[in-house]
Amino acid sequence: MQIHLKIIGVLCMALALVHIIFPKYFHWKKELRSLSLVNKQMMEIHTIFIAVTVFLMGLLCVSSATEIIETSLGKKIALGLGVFWLLRLIIQFVGYSSKLWKGKTFETTVHVLFSIFWLYVTVIFFITALGE
Repeated sequence: MQIHLKIIGVLCMALALVHIIFPKYFHWKKELRSLSLVNKQMMEIHTIFIAVTVFLMGLLCVSSATEIIETSLGKKIALGLGVFWLLRLIIQFVGYSSKLWKGKTFETTVHVLFSIFWLYVTVIFFITALGE
């Protein structure tokens, strides 16, 4: 299980770093121009905090896999992370319109790969939380 947590850790840190390209990739300078200042800044700031949170989750998994697996507190943390990623998996299907990816090769590939990733992370955290 340690290897899975370390893999998840590295992938989460990489995912967090990908957030750096969001403003340019999604054309936020142009797209967010019509938003009020508070909504624009909420979008930008929440993206930063999501990235930091995901990076710290990854760092925790890389640096403390043994403690997550073997301690009561670690199992509780794993349960919380499992719920977090389960909700993210659900949002992948009910929060985003399929119009964003259906019929588009790159977007469909990203949708499928991230769905598999969210499922993998969710399962590993729940197995860790419920393991002996």
